[in-house]
Amino acid sequence: MTTTEVAEFAKDAVFFKEEDIVEGVVVAIEKAALYVDLGNRGTGIIYGIEFMNARDIIKRINIGDTISAKIVLRENTDGYVELSLKEARQALMWNDAEAAIKDKRVMDLVVKDANKGGLIIEWQGMSGFLPASQLKEENYPRIEDGDKDKILRELKKLIGKRVSVSIISAIPKEGKLIFSEKDGGKTTESKEIVMGNYLVGDEVEGIVTGVVDFGIFIKLEDGVEGLVHKSEIDWGLVEDTKAHARVGDKVRAKIIEVKDGKISLSLKALKENPWKEAAKKYKKGDTVDGVVIKFNKHGALVSIEEGVAGLVHVSDFGDEAKLRDALSLGKSYKFAITLFDANEERMTLTYEQK
Repeated sequence: MTTTEVAEFAKDAVFFKEEDIVEGVVVAIEKAALYVDLGNRGTGIIYGIEFMNARDIIKRINIGDTISAKIVLRENTDGYVELSLKEARQALMWNDAEAAIKDKRVMDLVVKDANKGGLIIEWQGMSGFLPASQLKEENYPRIEDGDKDKILRELKKLIGKRVSVSIISAIPKEGKLIFSEKDGGKTTESKEIVMGNYLVGDEVEGIVTGVVDFGIFIKLEDGVEGLVHKSEIDWGLVEDTKAHARVGDKVRAKIIEVKDGKISLSLKALKENPWKEAAKKYKKGDTVDGVVIKFNKHGALVSIEEGVAGLVHVSDFGDEAKLRDALSLGKSYKFAITLFDANEERMTLTYEQK
C-alpha cells in the first residue's frame, strides 16, 4: 500500500463512526443476510431484525446495486460492519424534508385521512400532519360554534383530494412532519414583495378566518394571514379563545413581529395597558386583595385588578396539595407584593395567612 493509500485509509477510519450513512455495492444476498462492499471500511452486513425490517426494500435490490445504509455497529464479533437499510432510508428522507423546508418546496399530495385537528398526508412513505389552522381559506372548516364533530365532518370531505402543500416542520426524533397549505403555489419572490408591505407597529384590519386553542388567525389580504397568539388577545387571562372572536369577525390589530414570512399580531396592544396605571398604585411591600384565577405547576396566578396578575409560588406552601388547600379558585385573599415591575409586566406575591 502506497503512502497516499495509507493516508486515505487512515482518513476514512477517523471519520468512520456509528450513525454514519455510508454507500456501498451489494456483493451477496442470502436468505437472511445482505452483504455490502464498503471499500477500505470493510464489509457491511444487514441481517437479523434489520433484514426483517427492510425485507420489502431488499426484494427490489440486486447484486451490483449501490445502496445507502446506516452504521449501527462499527464491528461485530465476525468482523462485519452492521448496517441498517431502513434507518438509512428514513434518515435520507428526513434530510430531504429539511431540504424541502429550506427550499420552500411546494408539493401536490393526496389527503389520506382526517381527524378533529386537521388532515393526514403521506409523503415518501411517511405520514405527516396538516393542521386545520394551516389550511387555505377555501378549505378551512367554517363552523360557527366550533363543534369538533362538525369540523371533522367537513375535514373528511377533503380525503382523497390533492392539496398543494409545503413542509414547515420536521422533527426526526419525534417522527413529526408538519405541512402547510397556505404557501402552496405562491412563489417566494411574490410573497416577499407582499410581506414587505407589512411593518412592525402598523395597525391593520382583517377578517377572522380561524379560532383555535392557541390563538386567532386573521386574513389581511389574499394569501396573507397573521396570528394573534393567545397571550396577545387581552391583558386579562384568556382561557377560551372562542369567547373573544368568531370566524367572519372584522377586527383591528397591531403588527408586533414580521419574521420568516409570518406575521404576529396583537389585539391587546390596541387597548390601554393596565400595568401603566397599576405602577402608580402598587409597589413592593404593599398588602393587596387578590383573586386566585388559575393554578399551574409553579403555583397560583393571582389578579389584583383586571389585567394585572402575579404568581404566588408553590414553595410558599411546601407543595401543591397544601397550596390548593389554602387557596381556592375565584376567591379573594390578602397578599403581600414581593416584586412589582410594570415595565416587564411581572409581579410576585406571598400569601398573608390570617
